Amino acid sequence: MPNLSPADWSSLPGWQDDNLLWAWPAWLQSCTVLKTRPEWQAVCAASEALKPVDAETVRAFFESRFALYQSRQPDGSEDGLITGYYEPLLHGSLTPSAKYSVPLYSPPADLLTIDLGSVYPELKNMRLRGRVQGNKVVPYLARADIDNGTHPLKGSELVWVDNPVEAFFLQIQGSGRIQLPDGSMMRVVYADQNGYPYRAIGRVLAERGELPLAQTSMQNIKAWGERNPDKLPELLAQNPSYVFFRELPNNGNGPMGALGVPITGGRSIAVDARAIPLGAPVWLATTLPASDQPLDRLVLAQDTGGAIRGNVRADFFWGFGNEAGKKAGMMKQTGRMWVLLPKDMPVPAELPGPSAAKAKMVSK
Repeated sequence: MPNLSPADWSSLPGWQDDNLLWAWPAWLQSCTVLKTRPEWQAVCAASEALKPVDAETVRAFFESRFALYQSRQPDGSEDGLITGYYEPLLHGSLTPSAKYSVPLYSPPADLLTIDLGSVYPELKNMRLRGRVQGNKVVPYLARADIDNGTHPLKGSELVWVDNPVEAFFLQIQGSGRIQLPDGSMMRVVYADQNGYPYRAIGRVLAERGELPLAQTSMQNIKAWGERNPDKLPELLAQNPSYVFFRELPNNGNGPMGALGVPITGGRSIAVDARAIPLGAPVWLATTLPASDQPLDRLVLAQDTGGAIRGNVRADFFWGFGNEAGKKAGMMKQTGRMWVLLPKDMPVPAELPGPSAAKAKMVSK
């Protein structure tokens, strides 16, 4: 891959300081998928046989089994953007009511997904979403069309929640948990998307002079919505992208990432799968949200996102709940990234894009 250049372990900031034992369970999750691929089989088999008891054992394992590559921008520069995401908690019901009036939808029956690469090879990894109208395929409904009060997707409701802003940000995060009136938890994850590009409503607020651009965090946008409920529907409609969900068993693990394994708070990241192999260990060197304090640690590239594009671009998964949400909402840091690949694995000239990446898109 042109973006990956060989590097030395001594070049990793904080490599000797991270407790790599804490990253080991997340790495074994990657291996549940990677071990089916020839280039990863040997290293995953060795990983599953190893029972490390300290960080030094893990560090020695990675240094002996992996080659290190730094991911660089097309111009050769090292720095990129690191943001954060989390798994939110919403409150909802399986039946609508005055309190629970905001629907989350399953993929509608009339939503078409067309693989353009099957028709035009030069458009490999590109998909068109739409619907049939007469004898033509036309663009699918945009957010403004879905939320205009006419209920065009009636019958596709999965659950109803109590807050339109929380529902909007759930679509950005891509997954979450919903507490039902009886106290039970329902977990929902990205299932599909309406085909429109994401537009950051924080930037819209900044362009309109409603918030300074530097203050368009998730928390500040939510606070603006609470102060301006009459303006909120029109603002949300400025993002035409719309995400549809499916339910997953609430088994206590993290949400499912694009790799197909549960992701781990503090140890999983979303990447551009065209630049970073999904499942690979990645050394991330950045700083804590709104801080200069280093955040240097081994993470796993187990997820993707609609706004995560570029060779040095990551979304750091903070975990579940309000505290994780605060950190994720503030995170907009500069960072560098190194990729760990099995020593005998040839570095591919090009990676395929994700086959079913969820449309989690950060709001920065």
